Amino acid sequence: MNPLIQYWYFHIPNLVLAAVMYTLLGRLILTFFVPPDWKNYIWRAFVNITEPVVRLTRMFTPQILPHVVVLIFAVLWIMLLRIALFAALGSMGLLPTVTTPAG
Repeated sequence: MNPLIQYWYFHIPNLVLAAVMYTLLGRLILTFFVPPDWKNYIWRAFVNITEPVVRLTRMFTPQILPHVVVLIFAVLWIMLLRIALFAALGSMGLLPTVTTPAG
């Protein structure tokens, strides 16, 4: 059986969290080079994908912190969620296993 299908409960959430995390990193890097109201479609995609996570992070961070710091905290929270997923599934013995072909 295909390991991606067999361990879907690990791979799908991990993939989604990784995509959001790397998109947040891309937005963080672009923040230093583009204006916040830039109309470019790539920038708008970065903002639209990451804004729910940034808003959620903003609720848990002090309002005095600048937006760049909130983006950094959002990346860190997503990274911690990925680690927590790994740890939770590992503690239940549900992590994907590596098998080597016989031969």
